[in-house]
Amino acid sequence: MNPLLGFLIESLVAVLLLVTIGYCMLLNKRLQRLKADEHSLKAVIGELVTATEIAERAIGGLKHTVRDVNENLGSQLGAAHEISDLLKKQLGEADHVVRRLSKIAIAARSPVDEPVVAPPPVMAPPVAAAPVAPPAPVAPAKISSAKAVAAAAQAFSERRRSGGLAA
Repeated sequence: MNPLLGFLIESLVAVLLLVTIGYCMLLNKRLQRLKADEHSLKAVIGELVTATEIAERAIGGLKHTVRDVNENLGSQLGAAHEISDLLKKQLGEADHVVRRLSKIAIAARSPVDEPVVAPPPVMAPPVAAAPVAPPAPVAPAKISSAKAVAAAAQAFSERRRSGGLAA
C-alpha cells in the first residue's frame, strides 16, 4: 500500500473523529440544557401540585359552606312558609272581623226607635306639643245607633290625631 493512501485514510479518520468530538460536544450542551429545563419543569410541576392541593382544600371548604348555607336557607324557608301560613290565617280572621264589623255597621244604620245614650267621652291626657280641644258634649237625646257608632268613631279618631292613647 501506498504510504500516501495510508496517510489520507488516517487523515480522514482524524477529521471524522474531530467531527464526532464536535458533535458530541454539541450533544453534551443540549443535554445540559435539557437537564436544566427538567429541573425548572420539576419546580413548575411542584408548584402546580401545591396549587392543586390548595384548590382542592378550597373546594372542600366551599362545598361545606354551600351545605351549611343550604341547610340554613332551608330552615329559613320553612320558617318563612310557617309565617306566611300564619299571616294567611290572620288575614282570613281579619277579613272575617271586617265582615262582621260591616254587618254591624249596616245593622246600625237602620233606624231604631228606642233611644241610645252615647257613652261618656274619655278625655285624652294633655299633650304639651298640641293642645287638645275638649270633646263636644253629647246630648242624651234620641240618637240612632248609627250616629252613636259614628260619634264613637269620631271621638276615637280625634284622640288618635291628638296623640292620645286610642286603645
